Amino acid sequence: MNEINNDIKWSDNVIIADADFVDKVAFDLIVNFERMIGRRIPKADMARWLVCVALDGGIRNENNDVQVLLIHDASKGVLENFNPGNMAEELDGMAFKDSLGEFCILTPSTAEMVTKQELICDVLTIACSHNEVKRIMVIPDDKEGYAQVRQTLAKIDDDNKRITLFAMQPMPGGNFRQEILGYSLMSALGIKADEIKE
Repeated sequence: MNEINNDIKWSDNVIIADADFVDKVAFDLIVNFERMIGRRIPKADMARWLVCVALDGGIRNENNDVQVLLIHDASKGVLENFNPGNMAEELDGMAFKDSLGEFCILTPSTAEMVTKQELICDVLTIACSHNEVKRIMVIPDDKEGYAQVRQTLAKIDDDNKRITLFAMQPMPGGNFRQEILGYSLMSALGIKADEIKE
C-alpha cells in the first residue's frame, strides 16, 4: 500500500472502482436490455462511463483533474464488457480529456496477501487522508464490499470531502451520498431512456 500512497499524485477528484464488479454489472445490463429492447448493445464506452460517474459525483465546470483507480483481481486483466478493457495494455497509465477536465487511469490489482475489498478500503483511507482530495466516488461490490466501505467511512470524519457511493440499489446509509450505478453504465452502453419506456 505504501507504493500506492507514494506513487499516486492525488487529484482533487478521485474515482475508486471495483472494476470486476462494474464489468459484471455491465454484462448483466447488456444481456437484460438486449432482450428487452430487441437490439444488440455494444460494449460500454469506458471514457463515457467515467465522465458520467464524475457528473453523478458532483464534478462540474471545466479543467478538473480526476484520478481513476480501477482495482481488480490479479487473475483478471481484461474488462470483457468495456472498450477499451485491457487493464495493462490499454488502461493503466492512460489519460483522456473531456469537457470536465483530464482523467488519469491506474489499474492496481490485488496481491496474495490482500483481498480486493481490503485494497479498496485501504486506497479509500489513503485518499481521505490527503488534504488535496476534495471529492471521492467509490464503486464497491454490492455485498461485502459495500459493507466494508461503509465501515471504513464511519471512521473518517472530514466535512471537507464530498464522498459518493455507487450501488445498483439504495443501500443502508452513512456519512456519504449515494447514486445508482446503473444510470452511468446505461449511458456508457448507449441505452436511451426512450428505448426502455413501456
